[in-house]
Amino acid sequence: MTPQEASIAAERICRLAPVIPVLVVDQVAHAAPLAQALVAGGLPALEVTLRTDAALEVIAEMAGVEGGAVGAGTLLSSQDVENAKKAGATFGVSPGATDRLLDACEANDLPLLPGAASATEAMRLLERGYTVQKFFPAEAAGGATFLKSLSSPLPRIRFCPTGGVSLKNATDYLSLPNTLCVGGSWVAPGELVKSGDWAGITRLATQAAQLGR
Repeated sequence: MTPQEASIAAERICRLAPVIPVLVVDQVAHAAPLAQALVAGGLPALEVTLRTDAALEVIAEMAGVEGGAVGAGTLLSSQDVENAKKAGATFGVSPGATDRLLDACEANDLPLLPGAASATEAMRLLERGYTVQKFFPAEAAGGATFLKSLSSPLPRIRFCPTGGVSLKNATDYLSLPNTLCVGGSWVAPGELVKSGDWAGITRLATQAAQLGR
């Protein structure tokens, strides 16, 4: 997969909904009902972060949920990429980007949202062919004001801001011409996941699905 092909696929995923839920899941038993709740609320693109021992099994379970597109987040190494692809991930997300990580995603045909936090990082990715990128950590790196300032000098790049994005500030990003969608964890808060309040998560997802429209 070329960087250009990866960006086309990543843009397609980003346009599925205004919000990509960023999920940290500890229990495999929560995987399918959580994915079903989010998809039912209108958020089909799901990012499962590789931050728990159960993450790869969670991806495998969610991959079987109808209507969902499950990706692996926090990809840091080529081994992470291979493991995520084997588990059933259809896209990847990384906090930053290294040549080795990009090589692995391209070799494994895994579309990647590579992370960038500065104009230089975004330009290096663009030079390689990545026109769709993750802006991370969004709030700490300057927020919507900073991202807006990149739209004129770097008009070819579209972003998915993640990191500190919430219901309160999501529309600040979604109103920008260089934002495709945002990533956030507020649609699946830990207390609702632990209690199995899937209806509550669907309500939050439904609310998020209407943002920017």
